[in-house]
Amino acid sequence: MSQGKVSWPVVCLGLARMILQDRTERRKILFWMLLAVMAGMAIGLWGINAWLMESALRFLLWWGGCILLTILVILFALYDALAVIREEREKLFRDD
Repeated sequence: MSQGKVSWPVVCLGLARMILQDRTERRKILFWMLLAVMAGMAIGLWGINAWLMESALRFLLWWGGCILLTILVILFALYDALAVIREEREKLFRDD
């Protein structure tokens, strides 16, 4: 019996499925992503502000990354809210 290697896309899809299907895992990931956004903004505002102001490219890359991460958090929170609504609806109709 030969063992084949598992490709990265298969691993990523498996992890995504695991995270997206479990409410507590979704909330944990969302919490850590939100902390990352807040830390990035705090570091950009108070930690490396002078360094970022020296170059327009650094400034745009840093704050562009913060914006992208913030959009990702908002989309993930929206997905979580819709998944909770779906789960509760399914639970309600199962009980009838």
